[in-house]
Amino acid sequence: MKEKGLHPKNKFDKGYNFDELIKVNPKLKPFVATNKYDSVTIDFSNPEAVKELNKALLFTYDAISVWDFPDANLCPPIPGRLDYIHHLNDLISSEENIKILDIGTGATCIYPLLGVAEYHWDFVATDIDLDSLDTAQDIIYDNKLESKIELRQQLDEQQILKGILKDEDSFSATICNPPFYKSAEEAQGANKRKNRNLGNNAVRNFSGNNNELWYVGGEKAFLHNYLYESSLFKEKSNWFTSLVSKKENVESLEKSSKKLGVKEFKVIPMSQGNKVTRIVCWRF
Repeated sequence: MKEKGLHPKNKFDKGYNFDELIKVNPKLKPFVATNKYDSVTIDFSNPEAVKELNKALLFTYDAISVWDFPDANLCPPIPGRLDYIHHLNDLISSEENIKILDIGTGATCIYPLLGVAEYHWDFVATDIDLDSLDTAQDIIYDNKLESKIELRQQLDEQQILKGILKDEDSFSATICNPPFYKSAEEAQGANKRKNRNLGNNAVRNFSGNNNELWYVGGEKAFLHNYLYESSLFKEKSNWFTSLVSKKENVESLEKSSKKLGVKEFKVIPMSQGNKVTRIVCWRF
């Protein structure tokens, strides 16, 4: 089973070897079966199967052997998350002593884990939710990565970089996977539609608590706040980047970036399967 359109350096670009994945995560085995098209796969509408698959993908890295988090939190699809890391590396590969700021790292701490496993980068990772940070800290301890990943709590939900950055901070890049929806109701509605499309009314194949899924004003409001705050801390990071799922948000962001004195603005297209998204990057 091959993912379409992944970065050429993505180790999952050629698809999944389920025999090898079961070796690194035996809990995946009960979920693997041959489907009606004679392909070995899992049921992607089953959240438990999806979680065990993504654990197995992560455990193919020697640096990571433990990845436990509550079912209430989003289970990130590893190949897609890894693509962001590879595209980021293309952007900053000429730099030395790379240190990344991850905004909204979530309970899974996924970008720092992949950045450390793939490129040995150092990270500062932030979140507003203390429970998520507690879970992320356990993952860091369990994998003995305390020297590579530092966590910080954002105490003000109106702020993104403010209250997080310290005088001595200097980053090669800042990364972010912003909340998509404007409200809890909008997130729940989208969840129901996704389940209908999967032909599954009983279980959800993605969950997510409030701060992972929605932000007042949605993705657009979050991105514009992030862009504005980056202009206040332009010396702190060589690049500011974010995933942007809605194409129309890119245009308004680029327009605003010019007013704020951004010197370089670029868009990196990404696609996994049928999903098209993009990384927006800017620097001062």
